[in-house]
Amino acid sequence: MAAAPETKTVHSPALTYFSMLSLLSLCPPFVILLWYTMVNADGSVAQTWNYLKQHGLQGFIDIWPRPTAIAWKIIFVYGAFEAALQLLLPGKRVEGPISPTGNRPVYKANGMAAYFVTLVTYISLWWFEIFNPTVVYDHLGEIYSALIFGSLIFCVFLYIKGHVAPSSTDSGSSGNFIIDFYWGMELYPRIGKNFDIKVFTNCRFGMMSWAVLAVTYCIKQYELNGKVSDSMLVNTTLMLVYVTKFFWWEAGYWNTMDIAHDRAGFYICWGCLVWVPSVYTSPGMYLVNHPVNLGMQLALYILVAGVLCIYINYDCDRQRQEFRRTNGKCKIWGKAPSKIEATYTTTSGETKTSLLLTSGWWCLARHFHYVPEILAAFFWTVPALFNHFLPYFYVVFLTILLFDRAKRDDDRCRSKYGKYWKLYCTKVPYKIVPGIY
Repeated sequence: MAAAPETKTVHSPALTYFSMLSLLSLCPPFVILLWYTMVNADGSVAQTWNYLKQHGLQGFIDIWPRPTAIAWKIIFVYGAFEAALQLLLPGKRVEGPISPTGNRPVYKANGMAAYFVTLVTYISLWWFEIFNPTVVYDHLGEIYSALIFGSLIFCVFLYIKGHVAPSSTDSGSSGNFIIDFYWGMELYPRIGKNFDIKVFTNCRFGMMSWAVLAVTYCIKQYELNGKVSDSMLVNTTLMLVYVTKFFWWEAGYWNTMDIAHDRAGFYICWGCLVWVPSVYTSPGMYLVNHPVNLGMQLALYILVAGVLCIYINYDCDRQRQEFRRTNGKCKIWGKAPSKIEATYTTTSGETKTSLLLTSGWWCLARHFHYVPEILAAFFWTVPALFNHFLPYFYVVFLTILLFDRAKRDDDRCRSKYGKYWKLYCTKVPYKIVPGIY
């Protein structure tokens, strides 16, 4: 079996192992504590801390919900529905980027159709009183608990599959169980020929659940109070705009680090199956029981600012995608783009060429698109105002995640492109924030 080239670490070995073991052990209980604090402790970290200080480990065990039959049923029905849409809905054939071993994955781009069908189906089930989404909210702790354990088992399946039945030559072991389990064995794992596992975990389960839960929280607040607060409307609208943007651009996402470079392990797959439905949706979870009256003017200001940030984030990705699609023969901000032609060698020894864009948004910083993404997260959280810190955890987490991802991406590109990357960094000196960092 081939070695796994993507397991080279960008931090010191000690820090890398500490980070992996910390995330493996701390993320599951954090999800439960986040849910408990938002739903049962008034969003107050101090209240949860005092409870744990008073009751200790047994108190934590007592608040951890046990997975129930209804939780497993909701997860199974939702997962099966999304898997069926991924396989059965028609979509355009899209090729991903050439992998390190020279493979080019092929996808069916039907994400926007699956997103539309999912939301229409979910809202229709509520409207016609077939299924009440508040059931999902009422059993949320049990659902998260089931997802935590079920997704860990799924990651074990991915580890075993990577050893005994890899889907392509873009797979292999680092020789270390912890690294292989955490970072993954396969770059493009599939079940059969057409069911792409990372498209399912990242897009159709994880990102889709974000939209489904945003709607759920809105409906729950409506059924509790007989109305939806303007703060919840702003939060839900901005999150739905962001997720809509994601599925509109889904084929572009398949060219990003998540899909084209990070393997299918705990980091990506458990994160998308558990962390996205819990942490990413947490501002809305908080607002269910903490409606804030912003007033029309402030609500509109926040909404417009958030939509603008989401648009800029989208336009950054659109510019780069169009530049790649046309091989640089396009216009960026009305002019022919400036670029660097970089050659590199694949692991199989082939020489390839890539174009590095240095125009438009991409002349401001090498990862400028992270700035509007972080700001968008702030704007859909700020309707909660500042009574508690916890609703802002996602903004803090996202900032750390994207800054770390920028470092990993820079290190990978430096290794891949060599002198061309050095030239690129000379032309675009800032990593994320123009003029600052």
